[in-house]
Amino acid sequence: MSRPGPRERLLEAASDLTYEQGVHVGVDAILKRADVARRSLYQHFGGKDGLIAQTLREAGIDARYRRVMDDAGDNPRERILAVFDELEKVTTTPSFHGCRYTAAELALTDPAHPAHAEIRTYKDELHRMFAAELRRHGHPAPDFGADQLLVLVDGVLAHAVTRPDAHPALAARAMAEHVLDQRTD
Repeated sequence: MSRPGPRERLLEAASDLTYEQGVHVGVDAILKRADVARRSLYQHFGGKDGLIAQTLREAGIDARYRRVMDDAGDNPRERILAVFDELEKVTTTPSFHGCRYTAAELALTDPAHPAHAEIRTYKDELHRMFAAELRRHGHPAPDFGADQLLVLVDGVLAHAVTRPDAHPALAARAMAEHVLDQRTD
């Protein structure tokens, strides 16, 4: 098997290091981990900002949620609850460091940083995914319900960092059931 090229090594190094240490990890650390020259960073991404944005674009976490939902079958209720079951698994691993998207959003103070657009795209995609399932479920306000579910997901990911033994995904799953149980009269 051949060694990945500089672009792929940069993405992998940036993905690992920014998750472990945050988006302010030094360029030299990324270059060292990727075993590439500085020129490769600029050639492929235009600089660290472009690399961070591309790393977020390619993280594929929404795809993981989709896979989990697909594995749960066709019932919209079970598909949504499966996301919270997955969050329980993810947030209780020793390597869990929180949500890379929220961490980047909070750390990057320059409103023009290209990563902000990637973060919004990711969050919007999760919202669309939840809203679609809620529509299929017959929820009376699927967009608002999707907002509620996103607050729960974000809360789980933040709370699990500060209180890892609290199992916030279990509490959020119970709250998600209340969102799912909303009906029109």
